[in-house]
Amino acid sequence: MSYDKKSYKYIFGPVSSRRFGSSLGIDLSPDKKCCNFDCLYCELERAKAVTKIENPPSVKDIIVELKEALIEFKNVEVITLTANGEPSLYPNLKELVEQVNRVKYTQKSLILSNGTAVLDKDKFEAILDLDIVKLSLDSAVQRTFRRIDRGIDKIDISNLVSKMSDFRRVFLGKLVMEVLVVEGFNDTKDEFLALNEAFKIIRPDRVDISTIDRPPAHNAKGVSTAILHELSSFITSAPIALASRKGLADKLDFNLDELRKLLKLRPQSKFDIENNFTQSSKLVLQQLIKNGEIKEFDLAGSAFYKIK
Repeated sequence: MSYDKKSYKYIFGPVSSRRFGSSLGIDLSPDKKCCNFDCLYCELERAKAVTKIENPPSVKDIIVELKEALIEFKNVEVITLTANGEPSLYPNLKELVEQVNRVKYTQKSLILSNGTAVLDKDKFEAILDLDIVKLSLDSAVQRTFRRIDRGIDKIDISNLVSKMSDFRRVFLGKLVMEVLVVEGFNDTKDEFLALNEAFKIIRPDRVDISTIDRPPAHNAKGVSTAILHELSSFITSAPIALASRKGLADKLDFNLDELRKLLKLRPQSKFDIENNFTQSSKLVLQQLIKNGEIKEFDLAGSAFYKIK
């Protein structure tokens, strides 16, 4: 049964996410797009950047719907705070997070933020109580960051990275960073080396790297899966998940020693292995598992492998 049939206004799903598992979403801006960025790659309609959500739903109304949804879908893994825009612009964010945590069962609570939540003291404190926080950082180069994300305020990238690092130090949940690659903007080695330095400071649990795979509101293009994979090789400071709908055309082939070295350098996601490894490499992985050399672990809903 879908939520369209039940005419829920704020809850949608369940949605199967490659990154976080089965999720019920909460739309904090159901009437129109409200975001403090106007990103080149945004899949929503073009809209002027704003600093607040117009006509925000009440916490009470959201929680009433969420309680019903959790009865209907007991097996969902995640409750996701999202919006037609930036969910951290919701004015009653701390109260909402508290109420979501109060009514959920075994589900994890998650927010999908463009990263600016850490720049505001109240929002910073509100999202501390979530189980998973996803923050975007499309570039660690000032000029590129402004060209891609086009925020309403002039954000200093060094300060943003510093605040994200401050958040990491006190946040007890899982911190996931996301990079969305736009052709001709942040698709170079230098861009990703700069991002790697930023992630050394932030110390996220996981970095998701993706590209445009639906028509954006602006004239922007994505890159190929092969380029995504090449760029990801420059991120050595955190486990990587390639959030691509397509696998590599030329699959990755490893012998036993090569795969040991790869997994020692950087954990690999189960999704990437399934989509990007040759069959012989998968058999090598199974041999390492059988030998007891590899550990499977969960990072914010995604399975990863690493050397013990």
